[in-house]
Amino acid sequence: MGVKETRYVVLLAPDCRRRHVHRQVGKWITEFSVQIEMPIGGQWQAVVRYDTAHGVAHRDLFHGDGSVEKTPLQVTSLNEALTVAENDLRANWERYRHAFLNERGPHD
Repeated sequence: MGVKETRYVVLLAPDCRRRHVHRQVGKWITEFSVQIEMPIGGQWQAVVRYDTAHGVAHRDLFHGDGSVEKTPLQVTSLNEALTVAENDLRANWERYRHAFLNERGPHD
């Protein structure tokens, strides 16, 4: 059975979108990256990202000052991690957007 890749972008507001990429073999997720992005300096950049980089499912929360807070996910599978990530981003994208804008202050 081969690797299947799924990619899509959902526009949430004119200045905010959700990007989703995952790979799976059969019904099992093998890696993923899902994130909320905002245009910063003329390019879309992550404000919060869940991914499996470095072999561990975790969340990267990007702050307006450029710092990043990493939090490992306490899950039993990558399938569960992707579900947790998607549910959080769908439910809380406005909160992440608002917090980032407040931390960043008046910029572009």
